[in-house]
Amino acid sequence: MKIAVITGASSGLGREFAKQINQHFVTLDEVWLIARREERLNELKESLHGVHVRTIPIDLCDRDAVGTYEEMLQKFHPQIRVLVNAAGYGKMGYVEQISEEDLAGEIRLNCESLTRMTKISLPYMAKRSNIINIASSAAFMPQPNFAVYAASKSYVLSFSRALHQELKKHGIVVTAVCPGPVNTEFFDIAESYTKTKGYKVILRANAGKVVTLAIKDAMKGKTVSTYGVVMKAFRVVTKIIPHGLIVPFIH
Repeated sequence: MKIAVITGASSGLGREFAKQINQHFVTLDEVWLIARREERLNELKESLHGVHVRTIPIDLCDRDAVGTYEEMLQKFHPQIRVLVNAAGYGKMGYVEQISEEDLAGEIRLNCESLTRMTKISLPYMAKRSNIINIASSAAFMPQPNFAVYAASKSYVLSFSRALHQELKKHGIVVTAVCPGPVNTEFFDIAESYTKTKGYKVILRANAGKVVTLAIKDAMKGKTVSTYGVVMKAFRVVTKIIPHGLIVPFIH
């Protein structure tokens, strides 16, 4: 049985991956959707056609709950054709403003849970399988007023690149998706402490287009997928100009 596993599937880019995944990975027998909100997962399941959908309503920050996913893998022993690690969140604001719980939560979900899901899934992946990790253009450089989120996404980008090299011998491709601001529910949570800067509102990309490119890039074997001319230029600039000069300007 070939499956796709998508975390963070109840909203945002995860939800969009769920809508598009079987259009590109045509040999799938099932799609496993993972998120905390069971009601949202069930609504999404009802809207999807052409492939059998299995919902797994768990909190990825709960180590015991993640064990449920591991037990399902052991029970069904599927081949994971593609794993999409899309669960994550960020909080805008200065570190001194944001609660310790929120800061630690970003690291647990964006970094620890993503790593654990990948580790658990790897034994069930074979040649020509894909891992798609949602990072961010924030991964390209430190970002004051978004410090922990940017740092957590830098981890995702670095981890993805290193893992891709490790898994080459197995024929498994790892792609880090690094979009700029995307028009999703992400900012409803991110703006708990402060409002989004104007340029980030203007630059918000369409979620469907970001996901379409991400899947195509993953299938081409690319290690990084960056949507849009502006974000691609931003990526180049952060490679050329020292971060010590750019960070004060961004701030």
